[in-house]
Amino acid sequence: MSLSRSMRRRVAVSLLATVAVVGVFTTRLVDLQVVRADALTQQATKIQKASYITYGTRGSIVDANGIVLADSVQRWNITAAPNTFASWAANPPRGENPSTALAKIAALTGADPQEILRALTADPTKNYVRLVLSVKLATFQKVKALGLAWLSSEPEPARSYPQGAIAGNLVGFTGTGSTPLAGLELSAQSCLASSNGSTSYEHGADWVQIPASSRVTKAAKDGGTLKLTLDSDLQWFSQQALQEQVLAQGAKWGTVAVVRIKDGDIVAAAQYPTVDPNDVDATSPENRGARFFTSPYEPGSIMKPATVASLMDAGKLTPYDQVVVPSQYSTGFPAGARITDVFAHPTMRWTATGIIEQSSNIGISVISERLPVAQRTAYLKKFGFGSPTAVDFLGESGGLVQDPASIDVISDKAQQFGQGISVTSAQMAGLYQTLGNGGVRVPLTLAEGCERPDGTVTDQPSTEGTRVVSAEAAQNTLLMMETVAEYSNISKIVTIPGYRIAAKTGTAQVADPATKAYGKERNVSVAGISTVDNPQYAVVVTLGEPTKIKTSMAAAPVFAAVMKQVIKTYRIPPSTTTPPNIPLTW
Repeated sequence: MSLSRSMRRRVAVSLLATVAVVGVFTTRLVDLQVVRADALTQQATKIQKASYITYGTRGSIVDANGIVLADSVQRWNITAAPNTFASWAANPPRGENPSTALAKIAALTGADPQEILRALTADPTKNYVRLVLSVKLATFQKVKALGLAWLSSEPEPARSYPQGAIAGNLVGFTGTGSTPLAGLELSAQSCLASSNGSTSYEHGADWVQIPASSRVTKAAKDGGTLKLTLDSDLQWFSQQALQEQVLAQGAKWGTVAVVRIKDGDIVAAAQYPTVDPNDVDATSPENRGARFFTSPYEPGSIMKPATVASLMDAGKLTPYDQVVVPSQYSTGFPAGARITDVFAHPTMRWTATGIIEQSSNIGISVISERLPVAQRTAYLKKFGFGSPTAVDFLGESGGLVQDPASIDVISDKAQQFGQGISVTSAQMAGLYQTLGNGGVRVPLTLAEGCERPDGTVTDQPSTEGTRVVSAEAAQNTLLMMETVAEYSNISKIVTIPGYRIAAKTGTAQVADPATKAYGKERNVSVAGISTVDNPQYAVVVTLGEPTKIKTSMAAAPVFAAVMKQVIKTYRIPPSTTTPPNIPLTW
């Protein structure tokens, strides 16, 4: 009987204990699932969820044939968890120590070990910090092979320029994080720019991602492809030929323009010195831009075809006109002021064509009297001088055409033969495109458009032409220029058997920046068109301030080399006609 009562007591105690335990768990469960449910859910979400950036790819820049001039490549940022590093550094595994680890990372990446240490120890509570930015795959793999638990990485696109300095002055370059800094990289940002996205995921306490937990919260968007009119092979050839002659002549700079006449496409726009976007620091800041568009200069006699074309369009001149050209020109000038030619001569009896062949400043001054200054200035502006080209390149200059209302009597005449006026290489290329195109100026084009990721093409340039002079005036100007290629002092250099070439030489005085007076320095040029009977391409070559040959003879070899390469590249057929016999004297 007593055993039975004892058993009942034990059972009762056990039941009471069980009820108490269940009550505790129930109370705890109600506390967790009801009372503090919202707060704990939010806390758990914060702990378990994370996100990472997904990078859109910046668009490429390609030439007319699809050759890549700029594109994006994969790079990696070396990252770390300072809080994990702190624990590791306090008790490193056998055979390891923080100094050795940091030295290994620095040796592989080229980073400063002290900078790495500062990043890791600035805030030991952090779980993320960037140590080294934008390393290549091989370096990333070597760092990863160190097996340091507190190291991690993240992908990040970077910019690459596979053709190096070819068109580097036009393409431009980017900075850290592919930030556009110059050239088309900057001006075509609306086409090339990408946008980054983000992806969220869940992880455990050890930060290992839970499978199938990723969710795209914002989609990344790729940039478009900017297609240029340039032919990178011809651009390379032009840059090489130009560089050799700039160095040989001790010139400060040089440019080469090649423009397709029918549509105004710029197929080469070379300069030297130029910049390699892969190594920007190797080029001085003043040579990193696009001189072709941004640096105006006084062109000299390659401006004279604009003057004669204007006079012929106005009905005031023919190639056969007989002109008396004195030994100097001073009509209306202040006492002692005069215009002379580069060579002394008595009064000459030249035709208008002879004036072009001899490149006579005096002759141009005499015939320019046939039009009032306001009308002559209007023609210069119709040819595109005084305004930026349609390319609208970043920082492009419009040059200077003097106001006819305030121009002095000397500059009035000097503008007509390329002094007292400033132009860019692009504008001069536009002049010769117009003359070759029957007097119709087509907007110069550097980019054909932007191809978006969905295949649509935007930002296509205008191709609508503007008539500047009549077709007859333009063709007669080419015939007059042809005598330069046939008879002038550069004829042996620029003559191409079987091809009728129109050419014009130019030697311009350079104003001294200190005194603002003309000094001994010269800019020398040769410009021309192939062919006279079937104009297809215009070439303009200029050397800035050569120290050896200070005449257009210094530029002639580059003009000849580039023109021959143009003929071969575009398979220009030989001429099928012969030039007329226009007299040079009377």
